[in-house]
Amino acid sequence: MRDAVSDLALHFLGKKKIMVIKDIDRDDIDFISRTINAIPVAHVDHLTKDKLGTAGLVEEINAGGASKIVKVTDTPGKGTVSVLLRGSNQLLLDEADRSLHDALCVVRALVKERSLVNGGACVEMEIAHQLQKYSRELSGSDSYVTRAYGEALELIPYTLAENAGLDPIVFVTELRNRHSEGEQFAGLNIRKSTI
Repeated sequence: MRDAVSDLALHFLGKKKIMVIKDIDRDDIDFISRTINAIPVAHVDHLTKDKLGTAGLVEEINAGGASKIVKVTDTPGKGTVSVLLRGSNQLLLDEADRSLHDALCVVRALVKERSLVNGGACVEMEIAHQLQKYSRELSGSDSYVTRAYGEALELIPYTLAENAGLDPIVFVTELRNRHSEGEQFAGLNIRKSTI
């Protein structure tokens, strides 16, 4: 813990070239222990060889400005990665954290289910097109409900275009026209601002 090591102990550990890291959050202890295959101990009397972990290199590096981080590499823990997020304020950090979490969830979903569909809301537009086409064959309230469900699905490409800074009315109308012409895989290309 932060105040558990005296100056005298730090002096002798430094002479033996043993790195001591004092400012570790309690949340990080579990992660570090799993990464280096160590078992945390509360007192030096309980420290035995079987509780020690290993790492190829532990170094303190400059993370820009006055801040420094401890980098642990070549660890026995398989697939362990830390991502350092930095930003000018807490709002940017929270947004970066949310975006990273979303990306990790996408990767996890792809690992669990090895299938994916085309993006850019092309699937939603095709389903909306087919539902609206099918609603013309129905009668009564079934026709109305089916058509309304198809129209509701068009909100997905509309929102996607709006969030990307595109004109949603123009792009959704063009996307609807493309799907009615038989282009099943037409979707929004946000990077190029095209369909």
